[in-house]
This record gives sequence, C-alpha cells and structure tokens, in this order.
Amino acid sequence: MTSDPRARFPRSARVRLRAEYTVVFEQGRRIGDPLLGLHWVPGSQPPRLGLAVSRKVDPHAVGRNRIKRVLRDATRRVRAQLAGGDYVVVARPAAGRAANAQLLDAYLKLLRRAGALPAPVAGGTMPAATPSDPTHPPIPTSTPDS
Repeated sequence: MTSDPRARFPRSARVRLRAEYTVVFEQGRRIGDPLLGLHWVPGSQPPRLGLAVSRKVDPHAVGRNRIKRVLRDATRRVRAQLAGGDYVVVARPAAGRAANAQLLDAYLKLLRRAGALPAPVAGGTMPAATPSDPTHPPIPTSTPDS
C-alpha cells in the first residue's frame, strides 16, 4: 500500500451504488475490445471508475482482484488527464488469461478511443518532414560519385 495520499484511489473516485451503475449502463456510450468493455457517461464532475469483473472472467477471487487492481492503478495514474464523467469497465472472459501489461494496454486504448484520454505525444523534438514539403529537400539515400 502506498503512503502517498495523492496516489490513493478515494471513495469519491468510484462508481459505487447500483443506481449509478444502472445509469452508466442505460444512458452511457460503449465501446469494447476482446479483453474489456467500456461504458461511460461524460460529465462535468471529476472522473469516477466502476469495475465489473464476474466469475465468468475468472472463477478465483485472486484472479478477479488482479484485474481490478491493474485497472484501478491505471486509472489512478491517468486520472489527472482523464475527462470528467463516470466510467464502468466490464472485464470479458479473455481478460482472465491476459497479462497485466495486456490489460493496461487494452484499457488505455479504450480510453483514447472514447476520447476520454488524450493521445500520447510522439517522441522527438522536430516535426516529421513530409516528402512533398518544398522547404525540406529529400534526404539522399546514396552518396554522389566523385
């Protein structure tokens, strides 16, 4: 457990009540991939996360808790950049066999597809030159003969 209070996942950041889940499932938008489904209702309040990981995903509690732990940790890390609203992640059976890195990758991709998380910034300091840009002549692939 982390002692840094900013790194915790407070109760105010969770979708907790059945009525709140019902609103997200009935009124929210949804997208998915083979591992996870994402239901969300955009809003002006800070982002809140709800998780649904059934026994169909993994019959063992330790497996279901691992999935929830990975998703909560990912949300904790990106929460400052996340758009406001309620998010409910539904784990699919393939998530029980997926590695933590696969779950994290699938979750972040879903958030980006939903428009809730900005796209990652490309590395480098210079913009890429396009071949049709007249101010940047093409780079020769071979050296001229002398």
